[in-house]
Amino acid sequence: MGRGKIEIKRIENATNRQVTYSKRRTGIMKKARELTVLCDAQVAIIMFSSTGKYHEFCSPSTDIKGIFDRYQQAIGTSLWIEQYENMQRTLSHLKDINRNLRTEIRQRMGEDLDGLEFDELRGLEQNVDAALKEVRHRKYHVITTQTDTYKKKVKHSYEAYKTLQQELGLREEPAFGFVDNTGGGWDGGAGAGAAADMFAFRVVPSQPNLHGMAYGGNHDLRLG
Repeated sequence: MGRGKIEIKRIENATNRQVTYSKRRTGIMKKARELTVLCDAQVAIIMFSSTGKYHEFCSPSTDIKGIFDRYQQAIGTSLWIEQYENMQRTLSHLKDINRNLRTEIRQRMGEDLDGLEFDELRGLEQNVDAALKEVRHRKYHVITTQTDTYKKKVKHSYEAYKTLQQELGLREEPAFGFVDNTGGGWDGGAGAGAAADMFAFRVVPSQPNLHGMAYGGNHDLRLG
């Protein structure tokens, strides 16, 4: 018994529709290959499934572009003429826009003003004034931002400096003291009118045991 005749209509079930497409696509591709080999024909097939998947077949002796070129020659028309004309119109429109922009730029630079009427000149003046205000506003904004940034950097550097001072236990000015050399010169001899000797020294606060330290003999070191 032969298979029953299948009614040709859209398959509603998506899964069955995809399975049928896959089987019949394989059959069509097989027939195209056989036709190419048996009859030395140039065959091209382009297929898109309902899900957007692309499949094609082309005879080994040619390519898709060659098939389209022969098709256009056979029917005496061009498949790309409409697209080419649209591209030409778009190109012409873009050229007009570019020419107008170049003219506007030259006019804003004070060139090509001879052909402008009074109203056009006034409008150009207003546009230039508005642009100048925007440029000045932006310039002042940049200056303010940079100034604030530099102030923050200076403040940060000063705080780092103060922190380093505290860590090292340093003070702003060194401590000075005077000690009278009552015993005379360093050789122990007495000298009339001997001048007082001055010593400069610094004591780290973290070492309080150095305060009040004295050396034996007639020459004492005392904190001033």
